[in-house]
Amino acid sequence: MKIHTDFSSLKDVANPVVTIGTFDGVHPGHLHIINKVNETAKRTSGESVLLTFYPHPRMVLHPEDHHLKLLNTPEEKSTLLAQAGIQHLMIYPFSIEFSRQSAFDYVRDLLVNGIKAKTVVVGYDHRFGRNREGDHTTLIELAETFGFEVEEIPPQTIDEVNISSTKIRQALAVGQVNEAAKYLGRPYSLGGEIVHGDKIGRQLGFPTANIRVDYPYKLVPAHGVYAVKVLLDNRKLAGVMNIGIRPTTHSNSLEIIEVYIIDFDEEVYGKQITVEFVERLRDEKKFGSIDELKKGIAKDIAEAKKFF
Repeated sequence: MKIHTDFSSLKDVANPVVTIGTFDGVHPGHLHIINKVNETAKRTSGESVLLTFYPHPRMVLHPEDHHLKLLNTPEEKSTLLAQAGIQHLMIYPFSIEFSRQSAFDYVRDLLVNGIKAKTVVVGYDHRFGRNREGDHTTLIELAETFGFEVEEIPPQTIDEVNISSTKIRQALAVGQVNEAAKYLGRPYSLGGEIVHGDKIGRQLGFPTANIRVDYPYKLVPAHGVYAVKVLLDNRKLAGVMNIGIRPTTHSNSLEIIEVYIIDFDEEVYGKQITVEFVERLRDEKKFGSIDELKKGIAKDIAEAKKFF
């Protein structure tokens, strides 16, 4: 898949078949849309193009709203879209000025003059242009004006996409990683750099890798203890992850994301790590003593091993 940040690099794309959206999660509902785009491109001797926007429109239109959480980082989404068969990813800069563009200008400048779309594949509820003034009817009318085709994705498919995205976020918000995986079509994952912590885990006999998630909009599951698969240096390892404030050993409310890698003893600071959530083991809790905490961790590890 080729990634584009300006239209000039799209000039040689043959008969572009375009769909538009954020596609956060790239879950089975999204894949249904992508498959339709790919099939249409194949049938028309064209190439598939997915048009998305960055930053996320909510980041620009509502900068005071800090509740936006996404299932994918931009890098994760690009990887998943490539695996799904999209040939071209066009990332268009979203700005206040762009949000004020009329529906007519949006179609003319982006789809026609920019991408030179031959076919546009969108859902019945697709809205575009200033104040979301453009709808499916508007797009059909402008398609006749500019000479491209429009293929509609059935309402049921679009509704399923919306339901899936909502349910994935709701499930992760309460730690139901199995439920999230069902709607996502794969285990939910979280990645980042391994950074130095306060070495409390090492003092307890269970050294952990603290993970710094650099993308601030990445959705982190609810506080708790999880069995996870650890992807490190092209290896798959078993682990126990804690997300929370470590109430037994700390009095502050700073959230820490740390993972104990089972049967592992290597220097890993500065490396990139990804964890895939397998099962939620329990809520985070405050133990009565350090000895009780150690026993609790040992129990978590024994429980996690059952999944591997």
